[in-house]
Amino acid sequence: MERLAVLYDGDCGFCRASMALILAWDRRRRLRPVALQDAEADRLLQGMPDEERMASWHLVGADGRVASAGAALAPMLRELRGGGPLAWLTVRFQGPTARAYRWTADNRSWLGQMVPGGVKRRADRVILSRR
Repeated sequence: MERLAVLYDGDCGFCRASMALILAWDRRRRLRPVALQDAEADRLLQGMPDEERMASWHLVGADGRVASAGAALAPMLRELRGGGPLAWLTVRFQGPTARAYRWTADNRSWLGQMVPGGVKRRADRVILSRR
């Protein structure tokens, strides 16, 4: 089975720590991390403007379909063991999910400053081990 690509901001400490937590949950190895700054991201998000690309995270399926921001949560959660109920909630409450994601994305620089250096280094090791 081909893994889904999860594209995240590799320069953001909060984003890297979040990616590592998701990968720790992904015991079936259904997800593959790709930094938005990587050349592979250019291929996966071909034609997407840079501003849109860097505004959120993206999930890319084996068929090339892209889901972004809050809309990407449900399909990603469905890949994680026990994630089905959370996926249902994000679909059921799309408005609040989108607003919560937008707030997080808009404040990721500040949130990243709150993540200790040791956590960021461990996150980098987890991400590197899952590529």
